[in-house]
Amino acid sequence: MMASDEPMAEISCTVNGQPVRAHVPLRQSLVDFVRHGLGLTGSHVGCEHGVCGACHAVVDGRVVRGCLMLAVQVDGRTVTTIETDQPTAQMRALQDTFFERAALQCGFCTPGMILQASELLTRTAAPTRAEIRDALSGNYCRCTGYHAIVDAVETAAARLRDKAAA
Repeated sequence: MMASDEPMAEISCTVNGQPVRAHVPLRQSLVDFVRHGLGLTGSHVGCEHGVCGACHAVVDGRVVRGCLMLAVQVDGRTVTTIETDQPTAQMRALQDTFFERAALQCGFCTPGMILQASELLTRTAAPTRAEIRDALSGNYCRCTGYHAIVDAVETAAARLRDKAAA
């Protein structure tokens, strides 16, 4: 929680397709802004050191660690969270396969995993299991052991390729 006398700044950005104007504390993290300022609780506060990946959001098409980025840094930019009403084809496929392949348990890491995997599938249509593991290496999961997560990403990639070929 920021002190009431914390210096503030006005920002304007687009979050999940909606224009947002807000006064934010200069030192407020992006994850705190989207969670507490906007009520979008899909991105989680985990380690607060940029290590666990629970705080992921997408800024201008790139996954960022919301605990390391300040809210003032998204002024004039586009932010997408897991709650978007317009998920990409990759996000939709991953959400389906995470459920089908039991790649989630408590769900704490799932939004960050899906956003990171979506970025991978945007760049690489047929990632190897090693490439999937590498892309997700900055995301911690304490429940699943990662095998089901890698399976889900691999399955989503195959479905997206099949859909593109049809």
